[in-house]
Amino acid sequence: MTLRTALRQGEQLLGEAGVAEAKLTAEVLLCHALRREKVFLYTWPEHELSTIEWIHYGRYLHERLKGKPTQYITRRQEFFGREFVVSAEVLIPRPETEHVVERAATVARDARRVLDIGTGSGALAVTLALESEREVVVATDISAGALRVARENARRHGARVHLVKTDLAAGLRGPFDLVVSNPPYIPEAEIEHLQHEVRDWEPRVALAGGADGAEPYRRIVPEAERILRPGGWLVVEIGYLIEAAVRAALGAGWSEVETGFDLAGLPRVVSARWAGGKA
Repeated sequence: MTLRTALRQGEQLLGEAGVAEAKLTAEVLLCHALRREKVFLYTWPEHELSTIEWIHYGRYLHERLKGKPTQYITRRQEFFGREFVVSAEVLIPRPETEHVVERAATVARDARRVLDIGTGSGALAVTLALESEREVVVATDISAGALRVARENARRHGARVHLVKTDLAAGLRGPFDLVVSNPPYIPEAEIEHLQHEVRDWEPRVALAGGADGAEPYRRIVPEAERILRPGGWLVVEIGYLIEAAVRAALGAGWSEVETGFDLAGLPRVVSARWAGGKA
């Protein structure tokens, strides 16, 4: 079978199954089977697939037709211009999370000591470590599987990130200049209404944010108060329905509270400066 035929058949199968962006998905899966870049598909359309290439491509198509996200098949996802390893043990990094990096660069670019709470794939921690000179970047996660993925991403990109298995920031001592987090923020009742690729494949612990979606923030804020230096910053990604609840979790010790919006105009990031003291 030639590349042209394989690509056409893959696109047809995916399209008939209702998979979004069927052609692009077929291209990605075929490239992954060949271990080649996309340009090869169109430079050599008459290339005959080997038996092993066809077996791999068929398996990838079958997995995608079952609902497995393309990123979990290829084990790749781009974030802030870099390619990150992903697995079913971590949430797939989204473009929206890049707003956390951008906001941190605005309010705390010179932060020397940085903490990423609930790092998952390590996308935030690795990016922050590479985008500006840091003294130390610490990343935590409660999942040993997630930390394995984060460690691999830090190694691949040559980022100095200290990984700690703990719940939020338990056991850590500051002071830090910047705390970032992309915690779970989907209300429990909404989980069953998510796209099945998300609901059935991505780790629930990285999705579910309690009854209203804001429960993790009510735990993160006191931790940030404990380990941030006075004048340090907290920057968190939020779900668009929980902005008010997240802002309400910030007590009197916080100032310069600001909401950042994504390209769709939805609330996506909340940042705040820790002045010290207690509410």
